[in-house]
Amino acid sequence: MADPAESTLLSGRSRLWLLVVCSMGVLLVISSMVALNAALGAIAKETLATQSQLTWIVDGYTLVMACLLLPAGALGDRYGRRTVLLIGLVIFAAASLAPIYYDSPTSLIIARGVTGVGAAAILPATLSLLTAAYPEEERNKAIGIWAGVCASSAIVGFMGTAILTQFGPWQTIFWAFVGSAVLLFVLALTIPSSKDPEATPIDWLGALLIGSAVAVFVFGVIEAPLRGWSNATVYGCLAGGILLAIIFGFVELGRKHPLLDIRVFRRPDMLTGSIGMTTLFFAIFGFFFLIMQYMQLVMGYSPLQTAVALCPLAIPLLVCAALTQWYLPRLGLRISVAAGLAILAAGLLCMRLLDVDSTYFDLAWPMLVLSTGMGICNAPSTTAITGAVPLSKQGVASAINDTTREVGGALGIALAGSILAAGYNHALVSSISALPPTIREPALGSLAQALAISDRMGPQGRDLSRHAKDAFMLAMHSSLLMLGIVVLISAAAVVIWGPGRDGRQLRIIRRLATKRSHSVRRVR
Repeated sequence: MADPAESTLLSGRSRLWLLVVCSMGVLLVISSMVALNAALGAIAKETLATQSQLTWIVDGYTLVMACLLLPAGALGDRYGRRTVLLIGLVIFAAASLAPIYYDSPTSLIIARGVTGVGAAAILPATLSLLTAAYPEEERNKAIGIWAGVCASSAIVGFMGTAILTQFGPWQTIFWAFVGSAVLLFVLALTIPSSKDPEATPIDWLGALLIGSAVAVFVFGVIEAPLRGWSNATVYGCLAGGILLAIIFGFVELGRKHPLLDIRVFRRPDMLTGSIGMTTLFFAIFGFFFLIMQYMQLVMGYSPLQTAVALCPLAIPLLVCAALTQWYLPRLGLRISVAAGLAILAAGLLCMRLLDVDSTYFDLAWPMLVLSTGMGICNAPSTTAITGAVPLSKQGVASAINDTTREVGGALGIALAGSILAAGYNHALVSSISALPPTIREPALGSLAQALAISDRMGPQGRDLSRHAKDAFMLAMHSSLLMLGIVVLISAAAVVIWGPGRDGRQLRIIRRLATKRSHSVRRVR
């Protein structure tokens, strides 16, 4: 029997226009995640925000969005995906307008959190509208383009912010958000909607449990670099988030109409896609966290120069996205995702060749390697996740895809940040032990602080600057090594578990699954 949602399939021109609008939606949401990073210095100077407040001005958006993605996806399936998209755009625009007039650190944190509510409604709607509208033979190409735009949006956001702050105050960023959201709202009125024609009641208990699980876990991950992984609040939040997720799983198994049928994760394609997407954004955000500091603090680039230098990253991403429909059927999910992750890991490990005196060419070629890996893995992972769920439930499928991105990204920044901070401190402490505490303690805090102090010291600060940069490089190499190892482990897991071109797992895995099934039957 055909999926009732098949009735939403559109003509060629309508599908193309829908793809344009949905791509603009994901561009707005993802670019907004990174946009403020380039303006944190100006925000700190004008608002007197502390380091902790600056962290939450950026991460409050991510936290709120991550915990609301699944409920928002379910609302789109039930009440209409375009309706939820439009509501999300209104919330996004209104919340982005607030910081222009209320610019205290607390107001900024609250406004960014409310903006995350709007983003949670926008993001799953953009993908689910596409998957419900495109026929199966063209769906991979549409998803590939959407995924390519999604992965490239961080670069666009950073570039846009760098240009705006180069020629105006940091508030212009929020004017840009408001204008973009209003424009997209008008354009979204011209696209058709879709929803589950046999929609069931919303599972509010499930929504509360999974939202709480993601919120508590991501809060712990965000706080880990600031407090340390051994801090009681951090490991309490991590353990609490995992416990709530387990409770959510048991509750959903007993529900007649669950928010998320967790048995879908038994499917090799869903699990492979989830591993690929989580690992991909774990690596992307960890890489961006490291490389932007390297380019600005070690290479001496301005925010605008950094954004321009990162632009080549988008080329392999977009090329691979356009070719998804060609290589995915030929290679299969297992090879596509595993090969993409392996190439990504190779790029991360090649980044360890960088040193204090490296040129842009030394940076560019490993950057293109890892970007190619990202591009090969990105669209197949998204396709696997959305393809494992019926078209009528594409809002939830899209939310799963988006949640894996957010959790993976938060983990990547937390791990890279923790290793960088600890490694930098350990590598530098012996080199500057002779300096007075008033200089030594701030210099051990971060490379940025060490360079600021060395500038004030004049010629005497050259040794401090060199020691601090050398310590940063050692710490960055350690972070890149750990990121690469995690990505390689995920690639190995995909090789073992993922389905091949024929949709089947490796023979040995099928045999083990058969033996386990027989054992369970005997016990019963």
